[in-house]
Amino acid sequence: MLDKYLVNHYFVEHGRDRMNPLKSGTLDLVLLAALQDRPRYGLEILEHIEARSGGLFDMKEGSLYPALHRLVRAGWIDSEWQPSTQGGAPRKVYHLTDSGLSALTSKRSEWQGLRGAVDALLTSRLA
Repeated sequence: MLDKYLVNHYFVEHGRDRMNPLKSGTLDLVLLAALQDRPRYGLEILEHIEARSGGLFDMKEGSLYPALHRLVRAGWIDSEWQPSTQGGAPRKVYHLTDSGLSALTSKRSEWQGLRGAVDALLTSRLA
């Protein structure tokens, strides 16, 4: 579960309990993390992010697909059409590339460093 205090500093509230990504760097980290375990198609990515964030991330398809296309152009993810397992139309499935895995590792380290610094500031006491 994400630390709600930290999330509030990186996300803008839009009159409800859920929040929308503000910075593309944070969005990139979230999308890369959503693909670290296995390939997923668009709607599955949205559902995964919402479930893992405890509902804090309410990303819409209009934000998701431009971000996915940006990550494809960066070479961090790739996609391929696969037949639907439910007999519907084929689905575009996204997966991490080796470069994307490296980017995820780097972005995760940056996030943990930032989180550690904010946690240190929040728990520090004046001497």
